[in-house]
Amino acid sequence: QVQLVESGGELVQAGGSLRLSCTASGLSFSSYVMGWFRQAPGKEREFVAWIRPSGPPAYYADSVKGRFTISRDNAKNTAYLEMNSLKPEDTARYYCGASSRWGDYRNVQSYTYWGQGTQVTVSS
Repeated sequence: QVQLVESGGELVQAGGSLRLSCTASGLSFSSYVMGWFRQAPGKEREFVAWIRPSGPPAYYADSVKGRFTISRDNAKNTAYLEMNSLKPEDTARYYCGASSRWGDYRNVQSYTYWGQGTQVTVSS
């Protein structure tokens, strides 16, 4: 029974920072690509970042490049998303995904497992 559980989402002011966590169980974590996506009401799930099973390099959407950092600690079965200089347009529910298949990791179809998400709201 694979589970991914996100945490760390909060209400923050524009310009602030947050760190999201995604803790996995029931899978060999170090063999999976991990990705972060976000979804705002009425919109499609949008790629944010992904990281290779062993760590860097990592890859980012243009909208977050230079502001967000994805990382992972395989000993803790946890992936992270550090978010800085937050903007109101970053407001969304943030999801982590795990992929063991080869594909385009910017695409939601490449991911086998998903968490339930954690809400991030950025006020102006």
